[in-house]
Amino acid sequence: MSVRTQLLEMLRAKEHLLDGAAGEVTKMPDSWVFNPLDPETAKHAAVLILFGRLDDVMAESDVDTVPGDLDVLFVTRARTLRKHAGQVAFPGGKVDPQDNGAIAAALREAEEETGLDPAGVEILGVLPDAELPITNFVVTPVIGWWRDPSEVFVVDERESATVFRAPVADLLDPAHRVSSVVTRDGQRFSAPAFDVHGGFIWGFTGILLDRIFEDLGWTVPWDHHLEVPIPLG
Repeated sequence: MSVRTQLLEMLRAKEHLLDGAAGEVTKMPDSWVFNPLDPETAKHAAVLILFGRLDDVMAESDVDTVPGDLDVLFVTRARTLRKHAGQVAFPGGKVDPQDNGAIAAALREAEEETGLDPAGVEILGVLPDAELPITNFVVTPVIGWWRDPSEVFVVDERESATVFRAPVADLLDPAHRVSSVVTRDGQRFSAPAFDVHGGFIWGFTGILLDRIFEDLGWTVPWDHHLEVPIPLG
């Protein structure tokens, strides 16, 4: 089974959660909740989780049969930003009134941040909305397949510091898996993180990526007791 098919099957398994009547927003783990989401004032955002073939794999075959054939696109937020400064994230941002929904917003933001050509991206589907209580957002994760990769780069240095593609094999490698730990107001919070070449992936992005790998059955056992403290401020 190709990995693209695995991604589609994961999305199909989540379809019942997308029903507006029965669906609920996916919450952050209890170990990573600093403050509750305010549903009355929460804003809507979308991120593009873009899986593509590694360059050397593209040269060899049109079919990917193992997760290690893939990479994922990330951006590192500029350190001058007011929120999430310096953090690695999926491309994305706030859903604007002129956007035709979350998918359009995710593609627009990805193009604005990384310069990718949206025409080369196949949207496979969306996952249930996820809470981001720290900034009071509800985020729609949009799963994309990069069928025709284009050049990516930092479009606006005021928004992004770097743009990079992380191999899935590196993300799954237990040697690159750690628990990020934040201490705030005497309380200790922890969540899965990834320490790979390109950046340290933690917080909302790390949690979402960890859940996707779990749902796909790709996760390799790793040492949750290996901790990395996250400095605040």
